[in-house]
Amino acid sequence: MNIKKFVVIGPESTGKTTLCKNLADHFKAPWVAEYAREYLESKSTTYNYTDLTEIAKGQLALEQQAVSAIVESEYPTIVILDTNLLVIKIWSEYVFNKCDNTLLTSIANMQYDGYLLCNTDIPWVKDNLREYPNIVERQKLFVYYKEELSEQLAPWVIIEGDYEARTTLAIRFINAILKR
Repeated sequence: MNIKKFVVIGPESTGKTTLCKNLADHFKAPWVAEYAREYLESKSTTYNYTDLTEIAKGQLALEQQAVSAIVESEYPTIVILDTNLLVIKIWSEYVFNKCDNTLLTSIANMQYDGYLLCNTDIPWVKDNLREYPNIVERQKLFVYYKEELSEQLAPWVIIEGDYEARTTLAIRFINAILKR
């Protein structure tokens, strides 16, 4: 079975989770939530460098569970991922100025069918886990994501506009890849 994996990434508070839910509804497909949120809510909102390794393991486990569930079910052969290890790498480098070599090796071995990079053109929404409300920092992180994606083999698209426009653009992007 050829399972297509699409990753929604971008700086915090750029509508990633909303987009994932919309795409999952549209394609009648499962989506994988961001494990960091679950991890930090159960631990505390503070974290350190070693926590990122645990978050990466948890994110990979959720992704593997979703893929296994697709193989054993009637789901379409598509899964939507609300983040992946690339996000953890960027966060590690941005916050701690370093990244674990095991994480880098895992990233080098990742295979995805497309990335959807959410832009910072929607208002930042505060929650207990978000750290960077400043638009300058958010845009700086957006540039980091673009640079990382330019080094990936998978196609990618910038997702911007209001929530409806974002969803429409994302559906078109995914449909184009599914038709290949």
